[in-house]
Amino acid sequence: MIKQQFRSFYFRHMIHDIEKLINYFSVFGGLGWNIDIDAPLEELIQSQILDNFDLLNNQITELTSNEPQYLKLLTNLARGDRRIFSAFNKSGLSNMSGGLSLKHLQEVGVLEAEYSREEPPLKDGNKLKREISRHRISNKMRFTSPFLRFWFYFISPMKKEIELGNYEKVIENFRQHHQAFVGYTFEELSNELLKFKLSSYTFIESGSYWDRHVEIDLMATTLDEKLIIGECKWKNHKLNKKELNKLNEKCEKVDFNPDIIMLFTKRGFSKELLSIQDKKLRLYTCEDFEDLLKNISTDDLITGFQH
Repeated sequence: MIKQQFRSFYFRHMIHDIEKLINYFSVFGGLGWNIDIDAPLEELIQSQILDNFDLLNNQITELTSNEPQYLKLLTNLARGDRRIFSAFNKSGLSNMSGGLSLKHLQEVGVLEAEYSREEPPLKDGNKLKREISRHRISNKMRFTSPFLRFWFYFISPMKKEIELGNYEKVIENFRQHHQAFVGYTFEELSNELLKFKLSSYTFIESGSYWDRHVEIDLMATTLDEKLIIGECKWKNHKLNKKELNKLNEKCEKVDFNPDIIMLFTKRGFSKELLSIQDKKLRLYTCEDFEDLLKNISTDDLITGFQH
């Protein structure tokens, strides 16, 4: 879905600066509105979202039934690590009430599940250590569009400020957290680019990997038993070898031996990293995401909320 929304957003606006495209897509992706791409992003947030708050809030209220526990859960999923149990705890929900909330939010198309690939610990006849026995394998949830995640990350929690016209507080909050926020959209798109670049393989699964030891942005497995590991960094500096070393350390912790390592970044790579790239180590920058925009047509033009 994220790939189709990305292509749709490009089709509507023809933003050829890929970094700008990803930035704007992280806010408006899936909304289905035409926006003025020449306007600064913060101005567009005010004119398109804050000035239209009542309209958008009414439409989102239809999806969520304005149920307080849904709104709280969605905000904590948007702002947290997306693990369902931690979101339940932050929202003050039991596993039962939280599970029912998630079921409804999936049925109405706000969320979709991302399932954990963590293996339960093996018992060797001895008691498991307390921290291991208390650990619960948790699935994650992802929003079905970047706009919905943006709404519950930045807009819904500041409803009172917006209704009072205190837009500057909303914009300042966005300014402070913008880079980290876009990082997850970049990760989702990187997963699509990974599959595109390795389209000769038949994938069993791909997406993020997490367990009680590590978080890895991307892990993909193929029918011929290839293991692909990826890391995504939306930073305003070049990626250096330290990041590769950190990723290798993560792999060692969970006994992963990747056949291919893929690094995705906004601003390019150090000379040292560029000098060691090969068939196993593959490096991608914003410009490579143009590949996701090839051969698009009107079939990619999908609508979201209606203006």
